[in-house]
Amino acid sequence: MSLFNLKGKVAIVTGSSRGIGRSIAHQLARQGARVVVSSRKQDACEAVVKEIQAEGGTAMAISASIAVKDQLQAMIQKTKETWGPIDILVCNAASNPYYGPATGMSDEIFNKVMHNNVLSSTWLCNMVYPDMKAQKDGAIVIVSSIGGLHGSSVIGAYNLSKAADMQLARNLAVEWGPDNIRVNCIAPGLIKTDFAKALYEDPVLSAKYNNETPLRRMGEPDDIGGVAVFLTSPAGQYVTGQTIVADGGMMIR
Repeated sequence: MSLFNLKGKVAIVTGSSRGIGRSIAHQLARQGARVVVSSRKQDACEAVVKEIQAEGGTAMAISASIAVKDQLQAMIQKTKETWGPIDILVCNAASNPYYGPATGMSDEIFNKVMHNNVLSSTWLCNMVYPDMKAQKDGAIVIVSSIGGLHGSSVIGAYNLSKAADMQLARNLAVEWGPDNIRVNCIAPGLIKTDFAKALYEDPVLSAKYNNETPLRRMGEPDDIGGVAVFLTSPAGQYVTGQTIVADGGMMIR
């Protein structure tokens, strides 16, 4: 059996209607997982489901906002009612509503960043825990960022939330390891998604980034999707509490 075989596994991927989340949903489905595609917009989720089904995969769309606990709980419940216990959770959805110095940030914005990027992941992890504990098996991946590994004068709160995600993974890995539940983070560098469009479409900034990155290119969503497959499959069965940096070497240059 392939070390990357996910046949029969039930997976939920938040923020999976585009970008990194979309790639993760596709890659998990290609390895045999049944994938819940989730984001705020049902039609966008259904479009990704159709793509997966066209490749022979199994998926369903369940819209939910990571900011609303009841919607997340309803998503979990519908998944269980349709496919049974949840084996894989990927917390990919996040937000960054503010660009500028932290000294100019309102409490409302700070709370929103931490609510959406940290508290919602904590909710979701706790929601899937009972199934995983009962099965003595489970894999959780939180998509963080290399922003959680360095300071910033313009996205400080976002970086703070992403550093917190890494610690959340470490804490849960320690708590839930005896139940054979693995919890890890992926810390992407600059990936060609809508989130980073302003950067990679600027020829000056793009050339500078590519020149400074050891692999001499920006990342593609599938560069992260592959890491998610590793962390959720038998290939990664002895990896927990870790943050896998996937940034083309930018952080070690």
